Amino acid sequence: MRLVLAEDHALLRAGLTQLLEGNGFTIRAAVDNAGDLAVALRDPDADAAVLDVRLPPTHSDEGLRAAIAVRAERPGFPVMVLSQYVEHLYARELLASGEGAVGYLLKDRVADVEEFVEGVRRVAAGGTVLDPEVVATIMARRRSDPVDRLSPREREVLALMAEGRSNAAIATALVVTEKAVAKHINSIFTKLDLPLDTDDHRRVRAVLTWLRA
Repeated sequence: MRLVLAEDHALLRAGLTQLLEGNGFTIRAAVDNAGDLAVALRDPDADAAVLDVRLPPTHSDEGLRAAIAVRAERPGFPVMVLSQYVEHLYARELLASGEGAVGYLLKDRVADVEEFVEGVRRVAAGGTVLDPEVVATIMARRRSDPVDRLSPREREVLALMAEGRSNAAIATALVVTEKAVAKHINSIFTKLDLPLDTDDHRRVRAVLTWLRA
């Protein structure tokens, strides 16, 4: 898996490069500013990107704008976004295509290196991985159909799915059986009008429907 990495802090950039390369990724480019990032993302051999939100020259939203731009040019291009803050509007725009392959993690809350690496892999494979705080922020918005059809428990299950958790992990978090979780997930698929497909694909589509509501 060949990655583009964008991070303006030299030590963090070096650390991420070492971490990702040590876990089987190839870093095609490791850049520290928006201009170099734009060039790196045009590399046809790049498979995915891990991007900081705020990059020079303005340290505002360069990374997110680059992520949105590359996904407009290459639909479904996997992007893992790292941020200090929940940028709600940009997160929603990233998810607007419904293509999946998006991650949004808060730097200060990444406490488990293995989970971070697994999250990058999951996003590269087309999944969706979101920090619980990002999920909570989006959940606080007013909902509209078809998400209004979901029960409170189904919304809890869907929120945990958005974090990239497996059925077993959801069952543990909610103190229920995996069979109960599977039943809730099937109900979610039905209420969100998601047709038969692979379970992994429907999970991504369910999360994206919920986040865009």
